[in-house]
Amino acid sequence: MDGWTKLQSSFSGLNLGQSANKFAKGFNSSVQATKERLGQVSPDEITELPQEYKDLETRVDALRQAHLTLLKITRVYETETYDYPTQIQESLTELGTSIGHNITTFAAANLKGTNLPTPTPTAAPEHQHKTLPHAIGRAAINSASALLIGTTGEDKLGKALHGYAGAWEKISDARVQQDLSIKENFLHPWQATLNNSIAIAMKARQAVRVSRLELDAAKQTLKNASPQKQEAARIEVENAEDDLVQKTEVAITLMKTVLENPEPLKNLNELAKAQLMFYATAAESLSSVQGEIEELSVAAEGEYRKSRDH
Repeated sequence: MDGWTKLQSSFSGLNLGQSANKFAKGFNSSVQATKERLGQVSPDEITELPQEYKDLETRVDALRQAHLTLLKITRVYETETYDYPTQIQESLTELGTSIGHNITTFAAANLKGTNLPTPTPTAAPEHQHKTLPHAIGRAAINSASALLIGTTGEDKLGKALHGYAGAWEKISDARVQQDLSIKENFLHPWQATLNNSIAIAMKARQAVRVSRLELDAAKQTLKNASPQKQEAARIEVENAEDDLVQKTEVAITLMKTVLENPEPLKNLNELAKAQLMFYATAAESLSSVQGEIEELSVAAEGEYRKSRDH
């Protein structure tokens, strides 16, 4: 009888109270786990769990990993500045106004007497968004304003930048809405599934592991028990077997419930839908303004060539 087995037997053979007996079981299962890890237990002495259980374990592991992998990337939507270039150094004036405020202020001041609409200036918002779409829009409208100072709105590049900024105002609004929708309808419920149903299934699996270790430790105790202690050790094995069966059944039920849960699919659909709405808005806005910019570009090129012919 080796040292581990002697120590196990001494713990199991003591006349202990309930809490002390629980401690003894915990100690024995820890010894069993250590011996298995060190290769000191032959494979035929390790209780084989049902194939259904092992298959479910593999599938739940894959589900859990899918949640972790996607969360690792999509958590960026919780931070508004995820696409805001660090090298952008916007002035306090630029950061103090939104694209829409800049567009209406610029239009009211620079487009009078032209065939372009001149909206009433809007008040500057309290919050300044720091996203790439917002930054592009601010850069475009501030550039347009600078180009059209002192003109009657005839500078074609200024007009083009004004229209371009308008497109990015719509895209910026869509970007903010996308992020909000993803946080509420994907990130929060996706994390909740990981923290709740998947975590509960993982705890049930841990309970199975502990129960299996306790059973195999009890079998080792029975194997090495003296004749006087054979009956008590046999009863311990039977109790451990019943416990393992019960905990395995519970874990199988919980793992099946997790795998059949339609919530992750619903959440993924919400993620794709929010992204689709954003990109559709971006495509529509840029498609419209690109046509206008192209017209200005063709006109400018025609005027440039005409002036060179004279």
